[in-house]
Amino acid sequence: MKPQNGPYLIAGLGNPGSEYAVTRHNAGFLVIDQLAEAFKIDVQRKKLDNLFGRGRIKGVDALLVKPQAFMNRSGPPLQRIADYFGIQREAMVIVHDDIDLAFTRLKIKEKGGDGGHKGIRSIIEAFGVDDFTRVRLGVGRSDRSANVVGHVLGAFSADERTVLKDFIQRACEAIVTILTEGTKIAMNRYNQKSS
Repeated sequence: MKPQNGPYLIAGLGNPGSEYAVTRHNAGFLVIDQLAEAFKIDVQRKKLDNLFGRGRIKGVDALLVKPQAFMNRSGPPLQRIADYFGIQREAMVIVHDDIDLAFTRLKIKEKGGDGGHKGIRSIIEAFGVDDFTRVRLGVGRSDRSANVVGHVLGAFSADERTVLKDFIQRACEAIVTILTEGTKIAMNRYNQKSS
């Protein structure tokens, strides 16, 4: 995955508002915030219902984006900002929570369906294609599997918070690998079951 022109677009999915800031559903936002801090990219500019910042990650031109529509409507804002900056799909990386992966498990995927994730579904519908890279962040399932919404909108547990920083850091390293070495190498390095 290498863009011919312009930056890579790295978008983390989440819900706007302080009440959602440290919930499992906002894991994508947490990764964007960590990348922004690590590479000194200010992600406070507003455009087309997104917060974003542009900078360089290990020498690579990158646009960090946090859509400000709610998760289930992430697609239209991302489609608008991708059009505005002339982003090609092969230069898009979408970072999102995934209840089908155990907590702290990472999985990079190049294309495919939405897997029941409404944010990814919205992006597929907005772009009309499913061939964009995803970095899936395992948040596990609750013991009460019937309450999926309550689980993803809930805060990380005390035990989870003890390893959350390392998990987010590993996701950032996976994204840097995608940008600098390519998606295939990142998949081989980070898709293992053990963390």
